[in-house]
Amino acid sequence: MKLEERINAIAALGDYLKELDETTKNDLFLRAANENPWFTQESLHLAWQGILNFLTKEKVTQWTSSYSFAENKLKKVGLVMAGNIPMVGFHDLLSVIIAGHKALVKTSSQDSALIQFIINSLNEIQPELGGRVAVVDRLNDMEAVIATGSDNSSRYFDYYFSKVPNIIRKNRSSCAIISGEESREELLALGDDLFSYFGLGCRNVSKLYVPKSYALPTLLDAIQPFNQLLEHHKYRNNYDYHKSIMLVNGEPHLDSGFSLFRESTDLVSPVSVIYYEFYEDEAALSQKLLANQEKIQAIASHKGQYPKSIPFGTLQKPELWDYADGVDTLKFLSGL
Repeated sequence: MKLEERINAIAALGDYLKELDETTKNDLFLRAANENPWFTQESLHLAWQGILNFLTKEKVTQWTSSYSFAENKLKKVGLVMAGNIPMVGFHDLLSVIIAGHKALVKTSSQDSALIQFIINSLNEIQPELGGRVAVVDRLNDMEAVIATGSDNSSRYFDYYFSKVPNIIRKNRSSCAIISGEESREELLALGDDLFSYFGLGCRNVSKLYVPKSYALPTLLDAIQPFNQLLEHHKYRNNYDYHKSIMLVNGEPHLDSGFSLFRESTDLVSPVSVIYYEFYEDEAALSQKLLANQEKIQAIASHKGQYPKSIPFGTLQKPELWDYADGVDTLKFLSGL
């Protein structure tokens, strides 16, 4: 299949998923939630809309326009997918398909129903393209690998996949820079970056950098509409647990009533906890970010004014060309 044919098939998949009847979609979402209790209806709908945003002819054409694909060099590419947020591995799958290769997919046990449904749908719409995707229990006979996991699993991946071209992703998290110039609406948008998917994604903000003079209660007041997070039992358990630990240990913290804010130099905070760190000036802030650049997935700031940052409320709305870890997946695949 030529690139244009693949683009048309992907656009047709988007149209099919967009028109999916509510009964089928509700059943799919129920099966996904049974696999992973963090997958609420709100999270699933958010992820679903994000996928639909990808699957248009205009977006995929724009995405692929600067690459050259060898149509006669089909490779078997193994995909090890994560399961922290719904369909988090879909972008890798789409990249392999659009690059003209065959995907050997190892789904996460916590997110298999959604990925399998999309693969089945593609097979119905365009069997030739769908036939290039296989869900497998073990990765064998692959010629390249894209694997996503934790820092611990990445050591295993580095060893096991060392003999083939690979992209190995480790733990990363995102941060936000507060300048003090934000409106209440911007701070509410920052709440989306903090709390969508319960903060479980690598593009969720787990660390805030705030100026010395900033009054953090201003932020805590603005994000109160997210207090419904406590209705989820797993999130509530995390909040209660970390709150009790902080109280017992006498750790200074701020309590929004549903999330905890604690000063720390660490980047990755547990569920229901947000770390913050004060900065003196932009030069000092730049040094902090530079020292941690290998661990930062994305940065949000006031109107995206800080270099290489994007506006509040957009972190969990990536485009096709927003590559995880800053590694150009399509460039990697086109060079196989």
